[in-house]
Amino acid sequence: MFMDLVFLYLEYPLRMLGAIFCGALIGYERENQMKMAGIRTHSIVSLASALMMIVSKYGFFDVLSSHVNLDPSRIAAGVVTAIGFLGAGVIFTHKMNISGLTTSAGLWATVGVGMALGAGMYVPGISATVLILLLQFFFHRNFRWLKSSSIEQVTLIMEQEDDLRSILENTFHLDEIKITSMKVKRLKDDQVEVKLFVKFPDSYDIFHTLDLLRKNPKITSIDL
Repeated sequence: MFMDLVFLYLEYPLRMLGAIFCGALIGYERENQMKMAGIRTHSIVSLASALMMIVSKYGFFDVLSSHVNLDPSRIAAGVVTAIGFLGAGVIFTHKMNISGLTTSAGLWATVGVGMALGAGMYVPGISATVLILLLQFFFHRNFRWLKSSSIEQVTLIMEQEDDLRSILENTFHLDEIKITSMKVKRLKDDQVEVKLFVKFPDSYDIFHTLDLLRKNPKITSIDL
């Protein structure tokens, strides 16, 4: 019995080191993609999850008795809930675009990896790490053709014209850019502010739009 406890206590650091390693692998891919949460964040999240799982599973043996019942899943459930705050911190919205969802999902999955390793479930934890990495690499590189066309907001300051929509549609027509909605606000000096939501083709270089708009002498300001 004593030796079993000794081996178990020696195994705890190995579980936490394994969690750090798996978290670092997931974080490396995110950092390589220039995301906000990288190696350190994922490593710490995985380590903390493993530690919480160890405490949840083994930390209360000294208080067990015939009159004391424990639920070892409570701390683990709290860890899954708490990661939502950190996951929300890496999600950003800019106009019509949302970024950080994959990183947030990866952090949540990293919690699961850390908890599995903390519980001594090495095969599920390591297998999940490999699967997460495969999903990140494979789907990011090879399934770009599945992405739908992106919609962006474009704000222009330009001279007042009788048929603004036709002028702008003719500007975008050659590049197959479609105007989905348009809002015009009158300004001083016969100028107007035009807010457009435009649909770009897949894999379109958005900076090429700037060159198209700059060629129009009636446009004085572009916010893309």
